[in-house]
Amino acid sequence: MSMVIVGSVAYDGVETPHGKVDRMLGGACTYIALAASYFTNPKIVAVVGDDFEEKDYDLLASRGIDLAGLERVAGKTFFWSGVYSKDMNDRETTATDLNVFAGFQPKLPESYKASPYLFLGNIQPGLQRAVKEQMNTASLALTGGDTMNYWIADFREELLKTIAGWDFLLINDSEARMLSGEYNLRKAAYKIQEMGPKTLVIKRGEHGAILWHGEQHFIVPGYLLDDVFDPTGAGDCFAGGFMGYLAGAGVTANGSADHNTLRRAVIYGSVMGSFCCERFGVERFRTLTRKEIDGRFEEFKDFTSF
Repeated sequence: MSMVIVGSVAYDGVETPHGKVDRMLGGACTYIALAASYFTNPKIVAVVGDDFEEKDYDLLASRGIDLAGLERVAGKTFFWSGVYSKDMNDRETTATDLNVFAGFQPKLPESYKASPYLFLGNIQPGLQRAVKEQMNTASLALTGGDTMNYWIADFREELLKTIAGWDFLLINDSEARMLSGEYNLRKAAYKIQEMGPKTLVIKRGEHGAILWHGEQHFIVPGYLLDDVFDPTGAGDCFAGGFMGYLAGAGVTANGSADHNTLRRAVIYGSVMGSFCCERFGVERFRTLTRKEIDGRFEEFKDFTSF
């Protein structure tokens, strides 16, 4: 099953207690697609500049990611940099240069439009909705995505109109509170579900995630690593693992999206997020195998069973 992913392909500069990298491949679309590629066939829609390096293109292609929707234009690729705190729970952004991403108008190749799975990454809500409108709606089995505090605060009505047509939404706990107006996460989840997405995942960083589906919820802890090198992209890898697993399993919003399948998807999301943190940027995906992923999935089963 193929999965269309829309978002940013970027270069990042990151400093953590483990070191500093001035320029490395990043962007939400990149992380989501790499994580999802272990479960399904990702197709990305993004824009890069003429400074985008061939070795980074080759990495994405090596994972079987369809790059027909990766637009190359004159200029520089989106660049972000930040410095993480000692416990890596907080970070300070030191640069955000949108560059060619500032004029991004997603255009889906014809070969993408019949894909059954659509993940709308963190871009302007109106653009997210415009992408969905380009899809063959009769073929869509599952649609969802994420957002952030900026869109919630400054584009609220546009965002509400957009997520009303989604099957699932992935956001963090502070965003869930902002979107719902409720501090209590149970109340927040119910309010958000009334906005459209019947499945909601609230990400809680190192503390794991909570899945809400109908009136049921499931709490998964974070995976305890010996060393967290770089948490950049971990949330996007969670999203890629979650949606990628659902796509690989052939889940549909009106059919097989049962709670147990969604629980497994959340665990795989957590697994992919944890692997991301083991190296800087996307480096862990150069050697990561499906055997390692399934092994860590079994670890989750062991330490959460009672």
